[in-house]
Amino acid sequence: MRAHVYVTLKTTVLDAQGQTIANALRRLHHPSVQDVRQGKYFLLTLDDSLAQDVARMEVERIAADVLTNPVIEEFTYRIE
Repeated sequence: MRAHVYVTLKTTVLDAQGQTIANALRRLHHPSVQDVRQGKYFLLTLDDSLAQDVARMEVERIAADVLTNPVIEEFTYRIE
């Protein structure tokens, strides 16, 4: 079982790197890109014997406690 965890800055936090990328894309003639938010991606491989609800609780706990800074970041995930 695999969990894909995506961590991004909260929308209320300035994403300077994302703004720099967006500006570079505009200079490279990609005017349709209006905004860029950068983040982190984690792939967690979980024990296949875990029940789906247990796996979700485990991923949420790991993401909240280890992978993110809850003051400035948020996360989403999917399990397959």
